[in-house]
Amino acid sequence: MTDGRAPRRAGGTDTVAAGRAAASRPVPGAGPRPVRGVGPAAPDADDRGSPRAAPARVPLPDTSGPRDVTPRLTAHGCWYPSADPAGAEVAFICDRGGVPQLWAGPVDGAGVRLLDSAPDPVREVSWSPDGRWIAYTTAPGGGEHQRVLCVRPDGTDRHILAGAEPATSAYLGCWAHDGSAVAVTVAVPTVPPSARDTTDLPDEADGYVGRLPAAGWSGRDGAAVLLGATAVTGEKRWTAPPTGITASDGPWHGPTSPRAGFGDGLSAYLIAPDGSAAPVLLATESDAATLRVCDLSRDGRLALLRRGPRGRREAVVVRTTDLATTYVVPVADGDPWIGRFSARADTVWLRSDAHREFAALVAVGLDREGRPRGWSAAAEREGGDLELLRFAHDGRAAVLAWNVRGASELEVVDTFPPGTARSLTGPPRSVPLPHEVVTRMVSAGPGRLVLALSGSQRRPGVWWLSEGVSLLRTPWSSRDEDAVPPGRPPVRPVPLSPTARDGLPLNGWYYRAPGRGPAEPAPCVIHLHGGPEEQERPVFNPLYHEILGRGLDIFAPDVRGSSGHGRSFVDADLGTGRFAALDDVADCAAHAVVAGPADPSRLAVMGRSYGGYLTFASLVRHPDLFRTGVAVCGMSDFATFFEGTEPWIAQSAAHKYGHPEHDRELLRSLSPMSRIDALRVPLLAVHGEHDTNVPPRESEQFVRAARERGHTAALLTLRDEGHEFLRADNRRLFRRTAADWLERHLSPH
Repeated sequence: MTDGRAPRRAGGTDTVAAGRAAASRPVPGAGPRPVRGVGPAAPDADDRGSPRAAPARVPLPDTSGPRDVTPRLTAHGCWYPSADPAGAEVAFICDRGGVPQLWAGPVDGAGVRLLDSAPDPVREVSWSPDGRWIAYTTAPGGGEHQRVLCVRPDGTDRHILAGAEPATSAYLGCWAHDGSAVAVTVAVPTVPPSARDTTDLPDEADGYVGRLPAAGWSGRDGAAVLLGATAVTGEKRWTAPPTGITASDGPWHGPTSPRAGFGDGLSAYLIAPDGSAAPVLLATESDAATLRVCDLSRDGRLALLRRGPRGRREAVVVRTTDLATTYVVPVADGDPWIGRFSARADTVWLRSDAHREFAALVAVGLDREGRPRGWSAAAEREGGDLELLRFAHDGRAAVLAWNVRGASELEVVDTFPPGTARSLTGPPRSVPLPHEVVTRMVSAGPGRLVLALSGSQRRPGVWWLSEGVSLLRTPWSSRDEDAVPPGRPPVRPVPLSPTARDGLPLNGWYYRAPGRGPAEPAPCVIHLHGGPEEQERPVFNPLYHEILGRGLDIFAPDVRGSSGHGRSFVDADLGTGRFAALDDVADCAAHAVVAGPADPSRLAVMGRSYGGYLTFASLVRHPDLFRTGVAVCGMSDFATFFEGTEPWIAQSAAHKYGHPEHDRELLRSLSPMSRIDALRVPLLAVHGEHDTNVPPRESEQFVRAARERGHTAALLTLRDEGHEFLRADNRRLFRRTAADWLERHLSPH
């Protein structure tokens, strides 16, 4: 449904005293920071924008694994690498033990070691710049709430930095450049979950209004509404000026995100991993969507934050001496690591789509106080997004990963500060890739780069590049031949380009089941990704492999609202535009019949998260088009979804789908439950029992209603899983159950 593990939103721009002197001692190497919050002053002492109690260090027993490689799954994945300062070793996530866990080992040797054998899935990893610590996040029980932990590279001294308190969640930010502290965001729900019976639609009498945006919600051009483009009264912010205007022309007040009345209370701290100093507050805000500390200047003067709901992310430069906001600019969705300060903090480099269709590399010159001096696009591509941005340790070179029609193209460029006689970047140097998609990249010491790669023929793996040498696969990553059992090679998809009924160009990937003639009509599954701001990529998907092995084709399209095709395409499903997105599903199914070729009498629809919503909705809006559907973690009623989801997800979703109070009728008409009487075909729903992103009730109520109307409907609930299925045994159960269902209901009658 959303990039749920991305930490949440920062505050406004006025500086107010937060009144928490207990956290005022500075972290070594981070510069002096009085404890102040970022955000408008509260009207009373019960301010939900004031900082929460600083997290306490919680020691844990040693659960590092054996020094030898443990027996692995035949086909496993390795991803999210983070290198030590020398670039000789890498910490990474691997599911060779059946669940994503923290491992570390040399880039050129097989001697990897398990650093945390606990059963909680690991989400992110970050090795400290001084090499002494590895910070990482885990999701207890596989749900949406997270903890931030630290451990020594040898597996000792493991402890929780934040997120151990009940009802809290914690998210990882950047390290201070000297490794003395790591930034952590702590989230505390601002309103406790309602204890009432949630059968009926929420209204003010039920107490639901306390979680709704209070004001500032306005329409937009045409049918795209509910984006909250009205600026907050009294706020002043520096934002990227329109093309041709520089900061010297005075502040340009661009669109700002509204203050909302629901969300989580977020506080970002700098925390010393060894407990040698008290946590230091960097920013705080109530009712927030996202907040991540992406970089600190080397002298500790400035912090770079990422905040805001989906589709309206912002980069914020904060002066750490008084926590005043000096600059705000829109940045692209996707990877939360949006940029970095130059060595002297006279430039901030950003991955931004401000005033453009596709994200580019933007350079902003800064004065000593962190205010902008100029704004320029340093690298851009026609029709391609800058998807990932990383810098060498010395900041003199940038690594750019471009998204070109779903595949990645990698470049390295030298960087020069604005105002010099040179261009902002030197000529790009291309890096050939052995597989289609880069999912993460990190600097690994002088002249080295570590990449996480995926492709249509392989499991996710980690590769490393030493200057002047081609990319080399790490010995502990799966080989291509390990991706699938012998005799069933993975299928390489082909691109298709449908056209929606209103003329909008669409895109997708068609997978042809092995052994079927090129002109022979085949049963076909229309598979819809989540997000909506995600993109179908040509990567190996074990679910697709399972379905293709049953003789079923797959067409995986990007309907409007998907990323990778420009900002206008992402925004094309807003408000009443979502009805057109539902029509896109039918138009893509028709194109699969013509270009696949898919058998029009044997079509199914399937998707996860937002794709699960599209599945529910397609079955009741196009009841005669599909023979069956499989909805995974999908929303079936927007009223109950907003009522039950995480507060910060509700805030982001309101920007995307509509305001749950002011736009109740729109959301009701978009909700599959409102048209349940139109259902004609069997349905399988799948959900994780700990999903607090899209609560299990969304699947339960649809299945119950389908059965009450005499239809075949089943619900598979996966234990110890949240919104994503992370445990190997559960993933296998899900794949086989879904493929069995599709094969049975798409077989010839």
